[in-house]
Amino acid sequence: MKAASPIAVAFREVRHFKPDDWLHCEDLAVRGRLHDWTIPAHRHEGLHQFQLLERGHAQVVLDRVPHKVQAPAALMVAPGCVHAFGYAPESAGLQVTVPSARLQVALAAAPLLAARLPTSHVLQGERVRRARRQVHQLFANLATEFEQAAPGRTEALAAHLLLLATWFLREAGDVPAEQARRSWRDTLVQRYRALLEVQLKRHQPIGAYAQQLKVTPDHLSRVCRAATGLSALELLHERLVLEARRLLAYTQASIAEVARELGFDDPAYFSRFFARRAGLAPHAYRIALQQGQALPP
Repeated sequence: MKAASPIAVAFREVRHFKPDDWLHCEDLAVRGRLHDWTIPAHRHEGLHQFQLLERGHAQVVLDRVPHKVQAPAALMVAPGCVHAFGYAPESAGLQVTVPSARLQVALAAAPLLAARLPTSHVLQGERVRRARRQVHQLFANLATEFEQAAPGRTEALAAHLLLLATWFLREAGDVPAEQARRSWRDTLVQRYRALLEVQLKRHQPIGAYAQQLKVTPDHLSRVCRAATGLSALELLHERLVLEARRLLAYTQASIAEVARELGFDDPAYFSRFFARRAGLAPHAYRIALQQGQALPP
């Protein structure tokens, strides 16, 4: 079977919940040289990526928005963001890739910072030059610990990651006032959404998510509805439909392949599920996209 989602690239070095492999750090040159310094458009689900460009320049596209990036520069790519890079040959820097769920949990007590996690950020110019030593050291400390196998490596990486993410999120600037107010009340919802990014295709009952979040299913649904207007189950279904729309819009996968990619055993059941929530059957949705009668996600 051909790949159902060529645009969604699994970052296989990150094993999410494995104690030794939950985070990955590497030189930009590793993939730069492998791909002739041009990384085509793709996205990662459930992962944040942090980059430090210390030498060179790059053409960066984040969700179709182009950026001319000149070292020194720092980037945070949010999960689901379609991104592409065209680096100048022999550019230098570091990239750190981490599960978004880890960040959501680590920042649960700092909702004003956590509210900035869903948005990608490009930081360059004076704001990075004045902090060049600091941000270099944040990446370097994490990279050094990543290469070692010393006792407490997992805990040390988590500490370095929190410092690195905090720097990025502070530099990203303020979120709108209304979003900031919401962030105080929906930290639980953010953690739930982060779990969905990682576990969506397992089709678990809401009780399984509530157990991981250490709340009751009723409490989880009440908080979700208060923060978003949707219950926990409706948020799960909304996220499944969004992913289905992305696959239908950006890939040539058959309806059956899309269904399997999303964890549905029965393509007919998937089609009914999609039609009830999107208002069109999957095939009809694709035709509407081709005819310009529907917007891509």
